[in-house]
Amino acid sequence: MTQEICKPGFERVAEAFVENLQKNGEVGASVCVTVDGETVVDLWGGIADPKTGAAWEADTVSVVFSCTKGATALCAHVLASRGQLDLDAPVVELWPEFGQNGKEHVTTRMMLDHSAGVPALRARLKDSGPYDWDHMTGLLAAEQPFWQPGTRNGYHGFTFGWTVGEMVRRASGKPLGTFFRQEIAGPLGLDFWIGLPEAIEPRVAPILAYPLKAEDAKTPFLRDLATDKQSIPFLFYMNVGAWRAGGANTRAGRAAEIGAANGVTNARGLAGMYQPLANGGGSLVDATTLARMGEVSMATHDDATLRIPTRFALGFMKSMDNRKRSVGAKLFGEDVDSVILGSAAFGHVGAGGSLGFADPAAGLSFGYTMNQMGPGILMNKRGQSLVDATYQSLGYRSKDGGVWIR
Repeated sequence: MTQEICKPGFERVAEAFVENLQKNGEVGASVCVTVDGETVVDLWGGIADPKTGAAWEADTVSVVFSCTKGATALCAHVLASRGQLDLDAPVVELWPEFGQNGKEHVTTRMMLDHSAGVPALRARLKDSGPYDWDHMTGLLAAEQPFWQPGTRNGYHGFTFGWTVGEMVRRASGKPLGTFFRQEIAGPLGLDFWIGLPEAIEPRVAPILAYPLKAEDAKTPFLRDLATDKQSIPFLFYMNVGAWRAGGANTRAGRAAEIGAANGVTNARGLAGMYQPLANGGGSLVDATTLARMGEVSMATHDDATLRIPTRFALGFMKSMDNRKRSVGAKLFGEDVDSVILGSAAFGHVGAGGSLGFADPAAGLSFGYTMNQMGPGILMNKRGQSLVDATYQSLGYRSKDGGVWIR
């Protein structure tokens, strides 16, 4: 059985993890940190399934929602590093059907940085839609963009899985989940799937939703969601077929390949995926590709979907400090519109607060997963406290400038 790890100097990470379980509403969770390729923290605890009382074990996994985007983006970058996918070429060179209704000049770069203009689907999606790859790619190929592609960004929260995922499929000749398993998760020995095998189901911790109430609709995102059924926030969040009604806790929802939302792993899997990227790229990507992966590609003061300021690299989130203008912080009593990392770091938050990232400047990779979702759009205090403790353990002294600095 895998043993828990907390190397000397990282005790404050363990302390924050325990405090989350004892005082901050954590139910079950895992956290993993590697530095210069060495695992310095690997902890888990709490309850995996409150209905049965089953404990969160070393091999417990859960749906990590948008942390999956980091895995999907990495697939695209691996192909780019191999010369099989040109991120700046028109998408229509590989996917001719996508070049409809003003999308003729969309590039994979635009898909990766959320500027492609298709953050949602307008037509009502059938329940089984998200579980049918060809159906989803067909709808996205025909969709009219919400803005001129490349001119602004809006988080492609659900559609990213099929826009970028279809480019991976066409460039590699393999389904997204197969490519990820064979080229990334398998070689790295990760407990991480996009499209979960049935044999792994007994190890999955069910997701516990955060109970939003009608009176919470005060942030720009929640207000749009509650009042305008034609808005991008509403269509992104609600028009997702059966996935909306607890799809993460169903066999069909976990078995499908939803490259934006249904990856299944634990903290060890997230930290393990980012570990090569924190240390030169390993066998995954070359140095040029790795440098490009961490650069800000698109930023805005008003994301068309999330309705907050956002900063994105190509498929990854960068540090986003919205603490001084967070409506969500006033509503929920904690900052929920930010994720504060080192300036070189790139990774992805998942709905409810999970997180995986690499920080090449620190040789750091980090993973955090949980079953109890928290409020808001980005991180909540549970996950951010673990990030903060990690950077403090490495001698970083301040995040007052919106990124952790030494």
